[in-house]
Amino acid sequence: MSIVRQEAVAGLFYPEEENTLLKAIKLLCEGDTTQDLDAKGIIVPHAGYIYSGHTACSVYKKIKPKKKVIMMGPNHTGIGPNISIDSSDVWHTPLGEVAIDKELREKIASFGIPIEPRAHQKEHALEVQLPFLQVYFKEFSIVPIVFGFLDYDNIVKFGKFLHDIIDEDTLILVSSDMSHYIPAEEAKKKDSLLYDAILNLNSLELYKRAINYNITMCGFIPAAVAIEALKDKVKKAYAVEYTNSGAITKDFNNVVAYLGLIFE
Repeated sequence: MSIVRQEAVAGLFYPEEENTLLKAIKLLCEGDTTQDLDAKGIIVPHAGYIYSGHTACSVYKKIKPKKKVIMMGPNHTGIGPNISIDSSDVWHTPLGEVAIDKELREKIASFGIPIEPRAHQKEHALEVQLPFLQVYFKEFSIVPIVFGFLDYDNIVKFGKFLHDIIDEDTLILVSSDMSHYIPAEEAKKKDSLLYDAILNLNSLELYKRAINYNITMCGFIPAAVAIEALKDKVKKAYAVEYTNSGAITKDFNNVVAYLGLIFE
């Protein structure tokens, strides 16, 4: 019998009914859909769809589907080990089931990463990406990984390890919001420091600036790992959209910021 990871935040971060969810994605993703960019990696936000769904969709509707997606995000709950891969066989959403790529999971786990469910059971960062992938990628499998804090040496080692095992049909997906709960202008200034490091594919500067300037990009660890995995595989990194929650709430004194970015 398959082990199914059930939705944890359907009805909270996104609609829990299939048709309502499809309508929401269609509305968020209105406009031209090209899906012609051969992205090797992406950064997409993970707030409630009303806040960050448009930014996430601005990426998904531009990139070519891949067969395998390594999904990396932060561990918001603090439950479980510092880094882990989910042990389920499939993940379920209102749009159906998505299989775990067990062969790729075993390869990644051979780095010394535990395969176990605790950090994944209530974590939203990766789950909210799946409906977009189900709409735009159709047939694909995933390996979900969540991170606590890693020192920079281990970021480099793991990134280089991923570099050597990924192929042309694999996408590295980083799920991250940017600055949290500060004025919009301050968020923009702080996030620009991190964006500059990402554009230059400089994982060390990303890591140092996030820590030294107390920039609350929740997924800066997996983003740094992604840079190390991809930096000699990509020609460029660039933003598709940057916005913040104030666009919806009209409160620009206390925002969460969102970045949609492509590594091509």
